[in-house]
Amino acid sequence: MPLVALTGGIASGKSTIASLLADRGAVIVDADAIVREVQAPGSPVLADIEREFGADVIADDGSLDRPALGAMVFGHPERLAALNALVHPAVRAESQRRFSAAFDDDPDAVVVYDVPLLAEARAGDAWDTVIVAHAPAEVRVRRLVDNRGSSEADARARVGSQASDEERLALADVVIDTSSTMDATRRQVDELWARLMSRG
Repeated sequence: MPLVALTGGIASGKSTIASLLADRGAVIVDADAIVREVQAPGSPVLADIEREFGADVIADDGSLDRPALGAMVFGHPERLAALNALVHPAVRAESQRRFSAAFDDDPDAVVVYDVPLLAEARAGDAWDTVIVAHAPAEVRVRRLVDNRGSSEADARARVGSQASDEERLALADVVIDTSSTMDATRRQVDELWARLMSRG
């Protein structure tokens, strides 16, 4: 059954779509959760990050100080690239392990990789379907301000630091427009689910 990538910019509604797909029976593999796991205290990845960026990125409890690391890499493409070179191979290996485990457990499973940075990573995996959660940049800025308490300047910087809408949409086999109502999003997910089931 399908191996599906689900991506979208910050505040695009991607997590909502992942939850709706899970409700319908999909196995969700969460890239962000895997990132946190491979950077756990005592991990080789965290040790590599400390060597690359210094002890200031390690909190008192031995965990990664994400705000401190973010401040070092945000707006600095070369530092971000160095970080990604340390983290992405471990995330990719663990993701592949989880895909295989899901299909071993149920060969008919629909496995959805919830991955925010698919466009940025230029991932070359052979996805059966790429789903893009889409809302215009202005809508996403407003959601960050209204729902997450971001300042407008910070919201615009975060949206602007990611791949453009055009770059993400160029990857899409299916676009789910989340800029309208929740009911409209649900209807689009129902249509997507029917399409995924028909591939079985």
